[in-house]
Amino acid sequence: MQEVEELRRQLGIVTATACGPQPMDILRKQLRDKLNKNIGQSVPLFPQWVYERPALIGDFSATSSTSTDFTIPIGTLPLPSQEVVIVEDLLYVLVGVDGRYITAQTVVGSQIRCFSVDPNLDMSVKELVNRILPVAASYSSITRFIEEKCSFEYGQVNHALSAAMRTLVKEYMILVTQLEHLQRQGLLSLQKLWFYIQPTLRTMEVLASLATSLNNGECLGGATLSLLHDKTFGYTGDIQAQELCLYLTKAASAPYFVILEKWIYGGVINDPYSEFMVEEHELQKEKIQEDYNDKYWDQRYTIVQQQIPSFLQKVADKILSTGKYLNVVRECGCDVTCPDAKEIIYTLKECAYVEQIEKAYSYASKILMDFLMEEKELITHLRSIKHYFLMDQGDFLVHFMDLTEEELKKTVEDIIPTRLEALLELALRMSTANTDPFKDDLKIELMPHDLITQLLRVLAIETQQEKALINADPTELALSGLEAFSFDYIVKWPLSLIINRKALTRYQMLFRHMFYCKHVERLLCNVWISNKAAKLFSLHSAKWFAGAFTLRQRMLNFVQNIQYYMMFEVMEPTWHILEKSLKSVSNIDDVLSHHTSFLDNCLKDCMLTNPELLKIFSKLMSVCVMFTNCMQSFTLRMQVQTEMEQMTLVHGTMMDPPTQNENEEVALKERLISKYSAGFESTISNFDNNFSTHLMDLLDKLSMFSTNDCEHSMINIIYRLDFNGFYTEHLKRLSAERSQKIPSKTDPIQQSIINQ
Repeated sequence: MQEVEELRRQLGIVTATACGPQPMDILRKQLRDKLNKNIGQSVPLFPQWVYERPALIGDFSATSSTSTDFTIPIGTLPLPSQEVVIVEDLLYVLVGVDGRYITAQTVVGSQIRCFSVDPNLDMSVKELVNRILPVAASYSSITRFIEEKCSFEYGQVNHALSAAMRTLVKEYMILVTQLEHLQRQGLLSLQKLWFYIQPTLRTMEVLASLATSLNNGECLGGATLSLLHDKTFGYTGDIQAQELCLYLTKAASAPYFVILEKWIYGGVINDPYSEFMVEEHELQKEKIQEDYNDKYWDQRYTIVQQQIPSFLQKVADKILSTGKYLNVVRECGCDVTCPDAKEIIYTLKECAYVEQIEKAYSYASKILMDFLMEEKELITHLRSIKHYFLMDQGDFLVHFMDLTEEELKKTVEDIIPTRLEALLELALRMSTANTDPFKDDLKIELMPHDLITQLLRVLAIETQQEKALINADPTELALSGLEAFSFDYIVKWPLSLIINRKALTRYQMLFRHMFYCKHVERLLCNVWISNKAAKLFSLHSAKWFAGAFTLRQRMLNFVQNIQYYMMFEVMEPTWHILEKSLKSVSNIDDVLSHHTSFLDNCLKDCMLTNPELLKIFSKLMSVCVMFTNCMQSFTLRMQVQTEMEQMTLVHGTMMDPPTQNENEEVALKERLISKYSAGFESTISNFDNNFSTHLMDLLDKLSMFSTNDCEHSMINIIYRLDFNGFYTEHLKRLSAERSQKIPSKTDPIQQSIINQ
């Protein structure tokens, strides 16, 4: 066993167990594991013998055996002889081989190599030797850097840089070979060696400095280019060093620019070592229509900050957008060959390649916008969605609500979706919506939650409350079809980038909000129609009906003004701004921004982003619905009473006089009606108080938000509802109480009504 180890030592073979893991080995393994995880496949490896035979590289071997040749003490030699032998030693040391009187000390990692010089050497000779040795130290650093960065784990940029450095090292080796030729001819003195080596000294220092900086920073890909670029500018004034760095940066940037060209000219990333500034993630575009929180457009391709070369920092966002635009068009099967495609070459004048990137960006923006606007008809699709979700097709909506009124009164479990789909198809075909080319994309969806729950879940996304709301038990109350009903819309790629699930969910919230308002308005109008029969009722109930009619009109005025505000003061003006903006946009990011801004403004101004306002509004709607149910029930009873009185009158005038039993029965019914009428008066009074309380609460909150949060559009609701100053005094009093921080005292009965 000892003989084998001795043989391995003589051959220069070193095992990992003998020396232990080196820092470079650990770094190489970390990089390999990271790349394997990112690209999903194994990174190629050099054979193990490459690392077990350090003598294969041009640097000093740490395990070189001590020479057994007899070495004459240099101090015993005369000065000319000392110079001759030391020149021979220096020629060895300059190419990474230990001499007899000059030996290299062991280094770890990227440390600077130091040397041991025989202390018996003449001081004058030793001084010149110490001047020349930094060249050997630089050569050692450069050689170690080249050999290390040739490993697959370090990426193509470092490979290209190592190749460029190796070219320069070859020139250096030619110089040393020429010096050796002179030495063999006896024409090379120590002074001549120093003279010939001086021009190379600066070059080797710069290369060694770059190698050390790159090793210390563990630079890869774009980070390597950033350091080289900064060094190039840092050597301004030193022409030789700057030209050298410029040569290295051009060589190192070549593979990076190849990846860049494929990205900005074709929308394709070919980055096997994760060096590029844009990183691709495995996301499915089909999920855009399924997941509200899907971030395909934002996360399919992302910027990796540490991989952005400093000379491309200003145009990094445009580089990302250019490739994304082309990628969308390419995935649709269209040609994306850029007519202005030219090779990008590194230069100190950034405007050269920045101009190429700008041209590619302009082409990508134009081709995608033309594709979306003309071939995929984006604006026409948005108008189609507006027709149905924002209710600007009045005849279709009225016809649809007439057809589905009975069906939507049922609970969600009892509703047959196919029947609703058939009624939707009938309403579409029998209204002006029949001319819409995309009407078949409209579908019906029965939501699992009411509007407020849906809103709270959306607002809680990516917050601490999200998990609690998702895991919360569903409500025990069965939703009616009206509460759960919503439209849905089928959007295909690539329009789903704009009209994604997040946008459709916002459209659905706006639709459900206005659809329920329209339903309440229809109920109040039906009450108005049925109340025409009140003219036939007994005179003793007319005064109670007068109060009910007044309350009904107040409710109807409230609901109609809210609808008018939302449709004509919020949605229509905001929609016109959106249409005008879309005519002047130049890229899809602006389209997304304007569309999102449109939906956000609509939701905010329609009180859907403020749960406090929405809850008060929901209570008002509930009061209106309960009032209509009560009025319909009472009207039906009064109609029955009137019919009975007419029958009694006919019976008493055209037939025999009523019997005693009939008279007693009529008297009993009159007492019941009188008792019921008294209860009706109390009920109407409670409804009035309840409605007024919630309405004042809403107006007060609107006044506060419009003042404190600068939501000036919401104050228009107050102006419309308080057009004659009826609520002004009360609002002023509430404002004064709030400013003085005096809590308002609520009557117990009124508080119980509010809690309802």
